[in-house]
Amino acid sequence: MQTPDWDDLRFFLALCDAGTLSGAARATGVEHTTVARRIDALETALGAHLFDRFPKGWSLTAAGTALVPYARTLEDGMHALLNAARGASEVAGVVHVSAPPALAACLLAPRLRGPLARLPGVEIDVRAEARTADLMRRQADIALRFARPTSPGLVAKLLTHVDYALYAHADYVASRASAHWEFLGYDEMQPDAPQQEWLDKLRGTRRHALRSNDLLTLLQAAVAGCGVGVFPRYAVAGAPGLVVLAPPCPVRRKLWLVMHGDVRRSPHVRAVADEIIAMFEQE
Repeated sequence: MQTPDWDDLRFFLALCDAGTLSGAARATGVEHTTVARRIDALETALGAHLFDRFPKGWSLTAAGTALVPYARTLEDGMHALLNAARGASEVAGVVHVSAPPALAACLLAPRLRGPLARLPGVEIDVRAEARTADLMRRQADIALRFARPTSPGLVAKLLTHVDYALYAHADYVASRASAHWEFLGYDEMQPDAPQQEWLDKLRGTRRHALRSNDLLTLLQAAVAGCGVGVFPRYAVAGAPGLVVLAPPCPVRRKLWLVMHGDVRRSPHVRAVADEIIAMFEQE
């Protein structure tokens, strides 16, 4: 006995259902001679006589009748396998995107209308978080980061360069000389941000009026006239009353799109990543 070909079992079931070679041929889209050849191959592989051949049709033998329920089970399993494979290739599902809060609010969310329309089967979960999501532990599918990852299982794509500048409200600047500026900056939660290091050198001994771990909080404080801060240019676009101050900020940070090497093979994750990449390429 040999292992039968699945296609031979498919023709076996088609002939069981149709009762004639011509009917089985129509059901499977082949010539009736192909059906007969497939049945012969199956009988040879199994070493069993499955059909009695009569002029008006083929009739199952006892051995063929005993085989039917097992062939049906295999057929159901094959259909389930194909459906699962089809589902895995569909662009549908939830994609978790981790990004710094200000970037998520000011740069990412306002530009998602097009991607959402083009990916109707996808739900994008934007996680605005200051922490670095652990992609190796699947805490997110996609992450936007200012540092290129070093873990061997991660892949990264350079999206853009983020420029920074010194800002304050126009009324604040008009009300005092630069020697009396007060500053808005990150707290000890983000001590290594290069723009904060530059601001600290610029500030010297002048007062730090307000600190926060959240860029948007600092930005709103600047709009309210609380002091001078350094902000990414993308975040200031909708902030009323802010003006650029001297000296120019030399900080220019690389922004990376990061994914786990395995996750990027998922069609819906890959589709969202491609949309984000295109979003930055267009601008």
